[in-house]
Amino acid sequence: MALNPSPSASSMPSLTDRVFQAISYRQDGAVAWVTLNRPESHNAFDATMAEEIRDVWRTLRFDNSVRAVVLTGSGEKAFCTGIDRNWSVPQPESQFMIDDPGLLLGPKTADLWKPVIAAVNGMACGGAFYFLGECESIVAADHASFFDPHTTYGMTAAFEPMLLAGQLPFGELCRIALMGNHERMSAQRAHQVGFVQDVVPAAELEATASRIAHAIASQPAAAVEGTLRALWAAREMTRAQALAMAPHLVSLGNHPEALANAQEQFKSGLRIDPHIR
Repeated sequence: MALNPSPSASSMPSLTDRVFQAISYRQDGAVAWVTLNRPESHNAFDATMAEEIRDVWRTLRFDNSVRAVVLTGSGEKAFCTGIDRNWSVPQPESQFMIDDPGLLLGPKTADLWKPVIAAVNGMACGGAFYFLGECESIVAADHASFFDPHTTYGMTAAFEPMLLAGQLPFGELCRIALMGNHERMSAQRAHQVGFVQDVVPAAELEATASRIAHAIASQPAAAVEGTLRALWAAREMTRAQALAMAPHLVSLGNHPEALANAQEQFKSGLRIDPHIR
């Protein structure tokens, strides 16, 4: 069945004109900044935040002016501390079904295939991993910490460690999932094991995330999005399945005009001065 043409970006309501209750949104050139904005609750997510964040992810798919996203939390204490414990989520009576609002939070689950950089500005625990498990890179303030309190409170940690599988070595993932409130992973340890890519003073967090996001956004969108799909295919599929997709992703992402522009830049002697980390 053929799909109807998508609406143009100009026909979609602008996110910058929207009034949000639990998040804030702004755009800096080709980079969108999405901020979890419930600092009084350590940016824990409730029904309003879950609905607003999913709406933002879905809307950004139609906005070609946005090529990368930075996701962060308001304040300095917490990025996100999971679900708001004052929110009682109705559940089906059947034990074979579960209504998990955390599944509304991830950009990839919402079919957004634009790079998302997480700027973690404090505690990230429990349901925060619905976000972090679907981001491409994590920048952390040096006071940030990561933990999962589920087991301490008599709950099974299932979705959270599953979403982090592939980002953390298995032993480290087990420690977070099983230790509950008895242990927290520091930003420094998270960087050491490869979960976090940059650890910076809190005052430098925004600038660091911005530098990364703007560098990615400066490159041809189709090439970036094709590369993103290739990376996630490699993470989630078998090697043979992922490699079978590679030729199609190359064909879709390699636009002739982008290749020609790059060749002209190379011939002109224009070079990028890379950041060394």
